[in-house]
Amino acid sequence: MNAPRTRVQRRPVHGVLLLDKPLGFSSNQALQKVKWLLRADKAGHTGTLDPLATGVLPLCFGAATKFSQQHLDAHKQYQAVLRLGQATTTGDAEGEVIQSGPIPNCAQADLDRLSLLMTGPQTQVPPMYSALKKDGKPLYEYARDGVDVERPARAIEIFKLNMSCVQDEQLQPAIKVEVSCSKGTYIRTLGEDIAKALGTVGHLRALRRTQTGDFAQAGCVTLPELEAMTEEQRLAMLHPVEALLPNHQPVMLNDEDAARFLSGLRRRTALPDAPEVVVYAQHPRRLLGTAHITAGELVPVRLLNPIEIEHILTQATSACP
Repeated sequence: MNAPRTRVQRRPVHGVLLLDKPLGFSSNQALQKVKWLLRADKAGHTGTLDPLATGVLPLCFGAATKFSQQHLDAHKQYQAVLRLGQATTTGDAEGEVIQSGPIPNCAQADLDRLSLLMTGPQTQVPPMYSALKKDGKPLYEYARDGVDVERPARAIEIFKLNMSCVQDEQLQPAIKVEVSCSKGTYIRTLGEDIAKALGTVGHLRALRRTQTGDFAQAGCVTLPELEAMTEEQRLAMLHPVEALLPNHQPVMLNDEDAARFLSGLRRRTALPDAPEVVVYAQHPRRLLGTAHITAGELVPVRLLNPIEIEHILTQATSACP
């Protein structure tokens, strides 16, 4: 007879955890695992990584979920391995091979020239195997049914692209790709475009996100590392909620103005106009939410509630040695 499962007692947890997402996990699977380890009652992430991909995945807990959308526009950096000579249904190693092509004998000078040509603003057609939705249904579901859906090209930008000749994990000819790009860039599609420009076909054998916004892989923790920690150590891995707001101008309010701001009231201010500000109260310093300043008024945008603020203060105090 199986022993009854122990019910996890959830609790309020607030902050951002930088996970080094493991291979084979969907972003949601990784999120649910960390949510369970933290016993958090509310969680979300800031954009998905394919199961094939590893690397930087910011996970948001509690009040941080209110600001996760702020991070979706962040620039990204990736490292990928592109196998030449084989195209797959998905553009990566998870798909079936559907086309073969020649293996080009490309010198480093050829790759450097191609990198320059492919750098800058451009348009990209999203792949069918993606989470984008058509009539409320993810494109990958249409693809699995053999249905091809028309996808409008989207504007993206490649800020930096470096390539070099390597071999993949099966010692097959491949190209190592290092790219810095805007949001919405599909590296699988970029890999296929690179192969096409070289006169062949290709697919990704490996993909790793090394940075998203200000969050880099050096600050990430792995699932095995989290599993080996105590609950206190896991909480200590959390970055504060405002880590999602690095480009917001800070504004400090006295206690009276802070209370009015939290009630949703606009406040007069002598500060210059600013499209994005993060608002704090004094004594003790505590995050209240985000706002913008227009025509001498501080206008609330996203607010924390008093219970969340109290939980964050308690969590910070308990994390102190």
